[in-house]
Amino acid sequence: MDSSLFDYELPPERIAQTPADRREESRLLVVRRGASKPEHALFRDLPELLPQGVRLFRNDVAVLKARILGKRETGGAVECLLLNPGGDSHIWWCMLKPGRKFDHGGKFLLPEGAYGTVLKRADEGRALVEFTLPSGHDVTTFATKYGEVPLPPYIRREGGHSTQLDESRYQTTYADPLHKTAVAAPTAGLHFTPALDDRIRALGHEILPLRLDVGIGTFKPIQTDRIEEHKMHSERYFIPSATAKALRDTSITRLAVGTTSLRSAEDWAKRGYPVGPDGAWAGDADIYIYPPYNFHVECMVTNFHLPRSTLLCLVSSFLTPGSTDGIKQLLGLYKTAIAEKYRFFSYGDAMVIL
Repeated sequence: MDSSLFDYELPPERIAQTPADRREESRLLVVRRGASKPEHALFRDLPELLPQGVRLFRNDVAVLKARILGKRETGGAVECLLLNPGGDSHIWWCMLKPGRKFDHGGKFLLPEGAYGTVLKRADEGRALVEFTLPSGHDVTTFATKYGEVPLPPYIRREGGHSTQLDESRYQTTYADPLHKTAVAAPTAGLHFTPALDDRIRALGHEILPLRLDVGIGTFKPIQTDRIEEHKMHSERYFIPSATAKALRDTSITRLAVGTTSLRSAEDWAKRGYPVGPDGAWAGDADIYIYPPYNFHVECMVTNFHLPRSTLLCLVSSFLTPGSTDGIKQLLGLYKTAIAEKYRFFSYGDAMVIL
């Protein structure tokens, strides 16, 4: 399938540079399968828009301050983006800029006398780095103290530095602080608030957690001519026992909050719903969803995604399961959203597919 089918023109002013003043005041494009036109609402209206007794599945991963600034031994600036652990608590896979300056054994200097040593170079600019840190620190605690929020490249900030607003808003209100393992936020969840959660539950809906460690590959565009040739990134995920039981129950409508939750659920379902002795499951999801695809989850909340992205492939599949008709339909919905001045990407508005 030609990747140009998933391309569209987006005016730069439609890319949200800051979040809505209030999370639940983001706009919500309501898409009901079989309806001729979408509806326009606010995210705060979501509880009343849902069918009776929906189960919502949300990714409760927390975003790590994964962008750490340092210097080369010769004095030049270095940016280190933590990706995922590569061994013990002091060895991580990273993206280094400028990466071409570092070979095996190359060092870069960090605050408090800390430094990183390149152990190995890999594809796509990745490097395996061993960190030498002050006593009492592992990489996660060091990054929490000295790192910055790793904003997507389309969000511009003066001097390239994230702000205090980003620290609070590029994180879901329900993120688990014990699991700072994501380098990007599960952005569909950014619209929820504790008060909205209370209303959702008061109307008889249920909210259940799962976790997927969102990686840098979420921003990787499809650069091949055919979407089937794109290499999908892999991300670790975890489904608790209560969530696993609820996901297997087909008698109640299931809604995935965001593409990360959907990918976790679909990867697990594709494996045949395996569980360990405790009823939970942990695995690595490299599932690549593009039309046509038949889903196990019925509904989804999602933001508006980049052209030629794997997420655009996924959402178009979700609109019309088992068919390729969703490609044209999604581009039509995006055209409507652009005309209605919806805000796009991570800090943008949302869409619910029912």
